[in-house]
Amino acid sequence: MLTGKELILATKPFAKEVRWKSWYYTITSFLLLIGSIAGTMLFDHLALRILCSVAAALMLSRVFIIFHDYQHHTILRGSKAADALFTVFGIYMITPPNIWKRSHDHHHAHNAKLFSASIGSYPIMTRQKFMEASKMERFGYLAVRHPINMFFAYFTTFMYGMCVQSFLSSPRRHWDSLAVLILHYTIAIFLFFKFGWLTWFLTFFLPFFLSHMLGAYLFYAQHNFPGVTFKRNADWTYTHAALESSSFMDLNPFMQWVTANIGFHHIHHLNSKIPFYRLPEAMAAIPELQTAKVTTLKPSDIVACLRLKVWDADQNRMIGFDEMKMA
Repeated sequence: MLTGKELILATKPFAKEVRWKSWYYTITSFLLLIGSIAGTMLFDHLALRILCSVAAALMLSRVFIIFHDYQHHTILRGSKAADALFTVFGIYMITPPNIWKRSHDHHHAHNAKLFSASIGSYPIMTRQKFMEASKMERFGYLAVRHPINMFFAYFTTFMYGMCVQSFLSSPRRHWDSLAVLILHYTIAIFLFFKFGWLTWFLTFFLPFFLSHMLGAYLFYAQHNFPGVTFKRNADWTYTHAALESSSFMDLNPFMQWVTANIGFHHIHHLNSKIPFYRLPEAMAAIPELQTAKVTTLKPSDIVACLRLKVWDADQNRMIGFDEMKMA
């Protein structure tokens, strides 16, 4: 039974990209994204335009996860062409690449720690800390974890969190956040007045709204699911955080393709240098990775994830309001 460092070393053979595959998946995904967006503008039939808009949202999700792999230096490392491509994409997605990388690296280094800054992660309070918190602190905590926040993630997590909040925290350091936001609104205004509200809605707004909503929920459910465990900082280990605090999201083949295998999240957290297209291969080859804690996109599983609110140290699990006695 492999554990700890031995298990991480067992994943090392899979942490090697196949360069042509990286380029193939990147180029084809970008082409499908561009084609979907073009379809929202070129087709005359409204139903086809709506279908293309939804397809564009799904492709934005897929390309974002490939962008995420590139930001981990997992694929296409050292390629100036890839750097230019993904920098432009990060700006387009209102995700300034430098801010995303710093916050996401912090998330990987501190995932599942009870007492750590919630940079790049949904915050976690213990039941005791929640009961001792002020009304405003409780409200702020619950607001970030609320389904409405995920539903409107385009505005809350990305526009406000990634851009406005980062700029206000340090204008000189995060000037690019403001630049990204201005560019985003400039494109939106141009589309609205040049082509009309319907083209703006289908080409620009709806794809962003749906893709950011999906991304926000996926990120939440990958670390907030029944059976997840959290550790005090002194007891925290990297492998525990990967295998016990990161889920395997069991998806149908289509959604697995759309999400570029991000559902194999426990393996990604164990070794982020494994390219997205090799994650299933690693899971199939290493028995210890096959006993992951599972969630899905079934409505019952979504509800089960969303109802979790605080960490109960006595029960060693996340609990919801129905199990909490409010002060």
